[in-house]
Amino acid sequence: MRAFPDRPIVGVGAVIFDADRVLLVKRGHEPLKGQWTLPGGTVEIGETLEAAVAREIMEETGLAVDVGPVVEVVDRVQRTEDGRVEYHFIIVDYLCYTRDTAALARGSDAAEAQWVEVGDLEEYRVPGSAIDVILKARRMLL
Repeated sequence: MRAFPDRPIVGVGAVIFDADRVLLVKRGHEPLKGQWTLPGGTVEIGETLEAAVAREIMEETGLAVDVGPVVEVVDRVQRTEDGRVEYHFIIVDYLCYTRDTAALARGSDAAEAQWVEVGDLEEYRVPGSAIDVILKARRMLL
């Protein structure tokens, strides 16, 4: 159960660049439904983190990726108005690489997927924590 979990849920995310653009998805489900953020999802039982991020990217965007280094580990805790923990994810974000940026297609878990100029992230209302991860990943490439 993802909402009101007994313990944190492990998730993965990917930062994928195409020159000065980064891949974003608009979430199709809670949490963060309708919000632009990095593609990713939860790790399935018996799955490695690297396998999970590659699977999630394929499911959400149709892109095959090579998984690179860890960029950041992020706690995402969302509480209800009365303070109860509604969602608690520990997300391991990876720098990933794809050879075929033109193959981008919205998958089943995403309402939309698109390449966005890094300078335009605030226009898409990307959460500050995701912007921090994107900028850190970009510095890793320099």
